Amino acid sequence: MLRLRITYGRGEAVKYISHLDVMRFWERAFRRAHLPLAMSQGFHPHPRISVAAPLPVGVTSEAELMDVHLDEAVTPNEALQRLRAQVTPGFDLVRAEPVPEEEPSLQALVRFSEYLVDVETALPAADVERTVQAVVAKAELPWEVTRDGEARHYDLRAQIAGLALVRAEAGVATFSMRLQTDGKASGRPEQVTKALGFDEPPLRIHRTLLVIAKPLPVPAAVLAQRRASQNDARRQH
Repeated sequence: MLRLRITYGRGEAVKYISHLDVMRFWERAFRRAHLPLAMSQGFHPHPRISVAAPLPVGVTSEAELMDVHLDEAVTPNEALQRLRAQVTPGFDLVRAEPVPEEEPSLQALVRFSEYLVDVETALPAADVERTVQAVVAKAELPWEVTRDGEARHYDLRAQIAGLALVRAEAGVATFSMRLQTDGKASGRPEQVTKALGFDEPPLRIHRTLLVIAKPLPVPAAVLAQRRASQNDARRQH
């Protein structure tokens, strides 16, 4: 079995595709590329494909991370070549690299997302910069959102690990953001721009990086148990 970690981009042409449809697209692409997907165990087997953090609809990216488990040992370069022949315009395959089978899932490792965000503004750069510094200087930023008719309260400032003005010219301000993205919370760029005083939605949100934690070594005894279980499952299959 081979576990590959693939980095890919999503451009303007496919930014309105839902996460579920994206996963279906990748499953079909792997099958058309004749890359045999490993299946999960249980009553409802499904392809072992997972992403680090689903990209919101309407957001572009150059740094999406996807892990896929294959039943065939192929080189990362060969896998990329086969896939590139099957992807539609808007998806950009950047690289693929092997990952140890015992490494934790991407969802368990992701910590932050970095973005470039454009908003429309008539304010001069100095005024925008002062607003950024005011938000950064806050110890907390109480926030409320309503989902499914229920109000949720949390500290938005705690989700902002980095915020800076990149430029402000021609009526557009561009910000760089590093936002929390883990099992506890997922920072949203449009909420940060609203906290900066911009009521209109951003003109563009583009993810530039997913930051994942370095996995801790897995104890040898745990590895041996996992491999034994996998071998038993293969023999039964």
